[in-house]
Amino acid sequence: MDSRISDPPPAVTPLRGTAADGLKIVIVGGFGVGKTTMVGSVSEIRPLSTEEVMTRAGVGIDEPGAVPEKTTTTVAFDFGRITLNDRQVLYLFGAPGQQRFWFLWDQLFGGSLGAVVLVDTRRIEESWYAIDRLEQHGMPFVVAVNRFGERGPSLPKVRAALDLDAHVPLVECDARLRESSKTVLIELVRYLTALHERPA
Repeated sequence: MDSRISDPPPAVTPLRGTAADGLKIVIVGGFGVGKTTMVGSVSEIRPLSTEEVMTRAGVGIDEPGAVPEKTTTTVAFDFGRITLNDRQVLYLFGAPGQQRFWFLWDQLFGGSLGAVVLVDTRRIEESWYAIDRLEQHGMPFVVAVNRFGERGPSLPKVRAALDLDAHVPLVECDARLRESSKTVLIELVRYLTALHERPA
């Protein structure tokens, strides 16, 4: 996905001196699904990005397929930050989508409370690996369908195609928009809270 952001870039926001608890969330998904865009749209700081220009050397390796307008790719991870309150700060890590960088996912998963799986319904099969990895790690996650300004299949059809358990939250979003991306993160926090409060 084009990593340009529709919302204006955030002003510089210093970390509060009272911040004590850092909460880590990982955003995963296929190549070009909008992970860099989501981190950039919702972060209160200018996000750290490891995007590099795609070159001829990547032909046959990083195939843009359904996103031929994509000219850059994440080679490590994206990083952003959201202050939740005086003490809690949410740190966002966008994982690289290309198969050759999947070995980085285990390091990004370490210490994470949960994850967002970003889905492009034009290439829904590219989401299966992310969901499998998260289930293997036992990490809670929500699934967000990045609509790219298009409607596409309904959420029940997406749930069936991904074979998602009924308890896994499934939402729509536009990763280019700050409020839309925030809604996804709020859904994840609600889900994590419900899991934490569930009787053992």
